[in-house]
Amino acid sequence: MEMPIVNKIEKANIQQIDLIDFVAKSPILIFDLKPGLWQEMVIKEKEFRTFVKEINWEEFKGKTVGITCSVDAIIPAWAFMLVSVALKKVDANIYYGSQKEVEAELFFDNLKNMDLTDLKDQRVMVKGCSNIPNPTKAYIELTNLLVPHVKSLMFGEPCSAVPVFKNK
Repeated sequence: MEMPIVNKIEKANIQQIDLIDFVAKSPILIFDLKPGLWQEMVIKEKEFRTFVKEINWEEFKGKTVGITCSVDAIIPAWAFMLVSVALKKVDANIYYGSQKEVEAELFFDNLKNMDLTDLKDQRVMVKGCSNIPNPTKAYIELTNLLVPHVKSLMFGEPCSAVPVFKNK
């Protein structure tokens, strides 16, 4: 008599979370202040205001934009504020930082905004080996978000899980 093969992992009803799902899907544009600098060192207010006025901001309309400066320069806070005002007029989603910094910030924004209702009192598996920005911080943040809500938390794959937390 042959016994049917039973997939115990499927029957375990484990909810899986892959951190890669929280990586921002939309492209990120970077606005570099470098072209508005005098001798790539400092900002002269009058020239910088002219620089900001002459930019076609429509290319940033509705986009995610990181404001940064690719050279080591003396930049007053008001310069970032002027650029932010111009970007806000075209409904840009504005961040400070390089491409990688903005990607990381968007990732953590997405993570913090995740809907936890479907995970209430569930067994949850956090997939390992995700190619994400700052993975250690991401796993810590996710753990802090999940522990108050889930029945149990595991790391890895269902076939080789590492138990992390179990609500008694």
